[in-house]
Amino acid sequence: MLRLSNLLIVGLVILANVAVWGAIYWPRPAVNADGAIAGMSFSPYRRDQGPLTKGPSAEEIRRDLELVSKETSGIRTYTTSDGHDRIPALAREYGLRVMPGAWIGSDDARNKREVADLISIVRQNRNVSRVIVGNEALLRAEVTVPEIIDFIRQVQMNASVRVSTAEPWHIWHKHPELVEAVDFIAVQLLPYWEGVPVEMAIEDTLQRYAKLRELYPNKPIVITEVGWPSAGKKVGAAEASLVNQARFIREWVNVARIHQFDYYIIEAFDQPWKIGEEGIVGAYWGLYDADRQPKFSWNQPVSELPDWPLWAAIAVFIGLIPTIVYLRARGELKLPGRAVFAATFQGAGTAITMAMLIPAMRYLGAGEIAAWAVLIMLQVLLFTAVAGDMVELIDVIWRKNRRVQAPRVAGTDMSRLPKVSIHVPCYNEPPEMLKQTLNALAKLDYPNFEVLVIDNNTKDEAVWRPVEIHCQALGDRFRFFHLCPWPGYKAGALNFALKETAGDAEVVAVIDSDYIVTPDWLTNMVPHFQDPAVGLVQAPQDYYDQDESAFKKACYWEYAGFFKIGMVQRNDDNAIIQHGTMTMVRKSALQDVGGWAEWCITEDAELGLRLFQEGWQSVYDSRSYGKGVMPDSLDAYKTQRFRWAYGSVQILKRHWRSLLKPGVTHLTNAQRYHFISGWAPWFADALGMVFTVAAIFWTGMMIAFPKVLEFPSAAFVVPALSVFVFKVLRSLWLYKLRVPCSFAENLGAALGGLALGHMVAKAMLTGIFTSGRPFLRTPKLENRPAWVQVIGQVREEALMLVLLLGAMAAMLLTNHFNQLEERLWLAMLGVLSLPYWAALGMSFINVAPYRALVGMLPWTSTGKTPANQQAK
Repeated sequence: MLRLSNLLIVGLVILANVAVWGAIYWPRPAVNADGAIAGMSFSPYRRDQGPLTKGPSAEEIRRDLELVSKETSGIRTYTTSDGHDRIPALAREYGLRVMPGAWIGSDDARNKREVADLISIVRQNRNVSRVIVGNEALLRAEVTVPEIIDFIRQVQMNASVRVSTAEPWHIWHKHPELVEAVDFIAVQLLPYWEGVPVEMAIEDTLQRYAKLRELYPNKPIVITEVGWPSAGKKVGAAEASLVNQARFIREWVNVARIHQFDYYIIEAFDQPWKIGEEGIVGAYWGLYDADRQPKFSWNQPVSELPDWPLWAAIAVFIGLIPTIVYLRARGELKLPGRAVFAATFQGAGTAITMAMLIPAMRYLGAGEIAAWAVLIMLQVLLFTAVAGDMVELIDVIWRKNRRVQAPRVAGTDMSRLPKVSIHVPCYNEPPEMLKQTLNALAKLDYPNFEVLVIDNNTKDEAVWRPVEIHCQALGDRFRFFHLCPWPGYKAGALNFALKETAGDAEVVAVIDSDYIVTPDWLTNMVPHFQDPAVGLVQAPQDYYDQDESAFKKACYWEYAGFFKIGMVQRNDDNAIIQHGTMTMVRKSALQDVGGWAEWCITEDAELGLRLFQEGWQSVYDSRSYGKGVMPDSLDAYKTQRFRWAYGSVQILKRHWRSLLKPGVTHLTNAQRYHFISGWAPWFADALGMVFTVAAIFWTGMMIAFPKVLEFPSAAFVVPALSVFVFKVLRSLWLYKLRVPCSFAENLGAALGGLALGHMVAKAMLTGIFTSGRPFLRTPKLENRPAWVQVIGQVREEALMLVLLLGAMAAMLLTNHFNQLEERLWLAMLGVLSLPYWAALGMSFINVAPYRALVGMLPWTSTGKTPANQQAK
């Protein structure tokens, strides 16, 4: 059960969420409309019908005529094809006047057939007194003025009926000879297409009509199209919406009755087939939707989403589930943290629900529905991936109870502490570097330890033999093993060392070959094993070469975030990630779980998970007891992160049952959560890459097919952009709270992390679809990359950046950006490009001389001289 304070918080947040929905979708008042509609455009195509697929049956036409006869006494059609020639006869059954039309276009044979059929319709139906030959054929430039006049005269000569052609107002202004040829002016007055805001639309329509009357005072005028769409893109200041459609049409009916206009509202029914001809907006001009349901009433307030309370309830429910789970698990959370979490996830529920509304409110085909389903799924996965980031932020700021490890008690009897076997695996490492590592181990102030150096598969004897000799010089504590060939990479070497471990050793410690430990490392860390429940003790990784270059300084502080923030938070729930250096394991526990996993390239993290599965406790001591060297090149930096990310997928694929199913192992709920959420941001990077590729493709398709495809809805883009902003602000905030670096160094860390995004995404996607990738060693003490490698280190990232910049340039050249969606999508492409810019920037920083960067980059302006500037 939730506490009373939690219930109050959740209740207030839910009320706020519902209030937001109400503010957006509460019914808006509009003037009441009285009296019947003079006329409607009538196309009886259903949702799955159209000129290029199939036409309506006679019974379907009859049902539609019966429906519109309750609203109007006259209808207008556009063609004689697809059964439309039957409409006048069927309309007589319902007392409807019909103004039939012949479709005129670029197909001359069809034009002649349509004109002939139109003449036949006039002769056979007494309820036809005027006809339209061509609808906006001149506007589309499919015929010339003389050609359309010729068709008009054919009908005039062969049927006793008034004849005209339908065109927008400016066509009539431009062609007085056309006015002379017709019996009346058939004008289309559509302020939406003029970009007129709905508040001024009636006035604009009246002015257009008055100007036409002024030009041609003796010619009758029929308004053959007047209306407003209920959905679609924004044109200038004109917004297509259901509320605006109801407002315009209701006002128009009243004004038209006063002025006694002869008009036809476009149109009776929504026509989804028009999307291919006119774009998205073409489908939404109807007074009824495609399923023949009225879109709005004539005398009630109008809501853009009439069933908005149901959708608000869905949003509340989606956000409520994680809120309840989290608040029950975090009973010690302070009040502001609980409120922020509840509000955040209510917002996420609303964002997901808003995205779900798009396919629910639009006429989409099966393929489009599938595409939107994928987008919604991606959005859910995105929110899920960042949920861990939100939890971590809230825990850091507002969690009250921390797990504190008792320090070593002064005067501890060191002789009673267990023997430690220190394992140092290495492969093709610089001998002088490894000698420094061993010298530091020789200086440990711990009384009872051994050191096993395991060189596996180094083929050059000049590399491994000096290390062997140095071990012999250091005394009996040090033993050297050269294994060649030997399977299993690092894990294989460590399993060999485990078999060679002294029988009386109780603790196994592992460090990398580049680590220089402090003398008190074992003295301070081993006492934690006095608690028999502790199976794993971990100290952070640290580095001594951060002042060597601007590149390494950025890397240093990027690494620090994990050890100063993530590991500390995980320690509170006994869920740390074991990493392969500065780690200690109870030997009996290591043997009981089967040693190191040779199938996994991140054998350290995998071992930690297995220890937790068996119920062992862990300790994370956040003090630094050893320092190593960082990668010298961006290539090495990326390779290291690829290994970590790929290994995480290997672990998840092997252990998913224990992570998802309670009771399978001894894992606690908190441990399962941390292991899943800890790697979720890397999956978010993978989703980001998929989305980036899709965004580039979609942008190209929108430019190629602007009528058919539209810019993604703000309901999808805004949450994605918000997630990016949140992640940036969260990182800056957490670093300020937990990491002892300057703001400039914080920015350097952010740049370093961002530059890894593409490689992490590649690793995660590769890990999903493959298994058994080889262990990728991180090179040590390389030479700095040359200038020619600026692009070479980031070939893939540079290609992606070029494609994104191309998509953005194409947008700038082909769009006017008068729609919010256009501007948001351009911003989205810009955000998607940032990891690739960061990779390019880090590559430049990596190859540039340190002195050249001092002052250029904020985190280099420290006044310090690099600790080591000579070439390695």
